[in-house]
Amino acid sequence: MTLRKRIAILGSTGSIGTQALEVIRANTQFFEVEVLTAQNNSDLLIKQAIEFQPNAVVIANENHYHKVSEALQKYPIKVYAGAKSLASVVQMEGIDTVLTALVGFAGLTPTIEAIKARKPIALANKETLVVAGELITELAEKYQVPIIPVDSEHSAIFQCLVGEFHNKIEKIILTASGGPFRGKKREELKNITPAQALKHPNWSMGAKITIDSATLMNKGLEVIEAKWLFGLESHQIEVIVHPQSIIHSLVQFEDGSIKAQMGLPDMKLPIQYALAFPNRISSNFPRFDFAKYPHLTFEQPDTHTFRNLTLAYEALAMGGNAPCILNAANEIAVADFLAEKISFLEITDYIEKSLQNVDFIAKPTLEDLLETDKLTRKRLER
Repeated sequence: MTLRKRIAILGSTGSIGTQALEVIRANTQFFEVEVLTAQNNSDLLIKQAIEFQPNAVVIANENHYHKVSEALQKYPIKVYAGAKSLASVVQMEGIDTVLTALVGFAGLTPTIEAIKARKPIALANKETLVVAGELITELAEKYQVPIIPVDSEHSAIFQCLVGEFHNKIEKIILTASGGPFRGKKREELKNITPAQALKHPNWSMGAKITIDSATLMNKGLEVIEAKWLFGLESHQIEVIVHPQSIIHSLVQFEDGSIKAQMGLPDMKLPIQYALAFPNRISSNFPRFDFAKYPHLTFEQPDTHTFRNLTLAYEALAMGGNAPCILNAANEIAVADFLAEKISFLEITDYIEKSLQNVDFIAKPTLEDLLETDKLTRKRLER
C-alpha cells in the first residue's frame, strides 16, 4: 500500500467505529479519516474530529448541530446534521472506503447511496443485508462495488474464500460463542436482567449486538447476511456453538476439505483486514497461543431455549419482507428489554408475533421495506 486510503466511518462513536479509529491511529501511514458520523454522542464526535481532522463530520441528531459546529468552528472541518446529510456525505469525492458501522436499520440508506457513488464498502452493519439483501447485492453488482464484511464470522468466511472463489462451496459453518447464557434452560432465563445479558464472555461489543448474542439473534442475522454475501441457500449455512471463540468460522468445499480462520476474539483484526484489503498489514495485536487453549470444543445450538435462531431461518425461508419484519421487531424488543419494559424471553415473543401479524410482501421494493420497517415498529410500540 503506497497511497493512504481515505476512510469514511459511519457510526464512529460506537464500538466498531472507535475500534476502527484505533486501527487508523496505529496505521497513519496507510489510512486517513475523511468523514466521521454519529447519531447522538456529540462530545465524543467532537473529540474524534479534533484528533483526526476529517474533511467533514455529520451529527445525525440535528439538536446537537450547533454544539458540534461551535466546537469545531476554528478547524477546517465541514459540519453537517440530519439523516439526509448522512446519506449524501458518503458520496464525497475524497472517500476511498466507507465503513458502515451504524447500528440497525439506520445503516441501509447511507449504504445504498455509497454503493451508487461507487464507494467500496467495509460492512459492519449486518442489518443492511438482512433487510434488503437482494436489493443491496443487485446494486453492488450493477455499480461494481466490492462489499468486504467486517463481522468476525463473515470476515472469516471471506478470508477462507480468497483464492477459492472458483471452487464450489458445499456449506459454511458460522461459529457462535453461545453468549452469557449458554447451557441454561428457559426456566432459568425468566428473570434475567439487562446487566446480566450485557456480560458477554468473550467479546467487547455495543449493547444491542451483545443482547443479540445472548438471544442468538445475532447468529440468526448472520445466517441471513451470509446468504447474500456468499450467494448461498439456507441449507448451506450451518451454526455451531464454539465457546472459546477462537475459530471464527469455516468453509467446507465440495471435496470435503474444510478451511477455518482462527485468532483471538478481537474485532480490530477483521476491521483492519477490511480496510486494508487486498493487503495484510502488520499489527501489534495479541497472538494466539495453542498452549493457552489446549481444548477447542463444539456443540449444537439449543434452538428450543433460544428460538430466535429458528425464527431467523424461518424468515430467510419466507423471503420477501420477512427478514425486514424480523429485524425491526428485534430492534424494538431489544430496546424495550434494555429499558426494562419487557423480559428477556419476551424478546422472542415480539419477533414471532410480528412475523405473524405484519403483512407479507413477496417482492418488496425499497419503499416497501421502508414502510414495513415503520409499520412493524409502530405496531410493537402500541
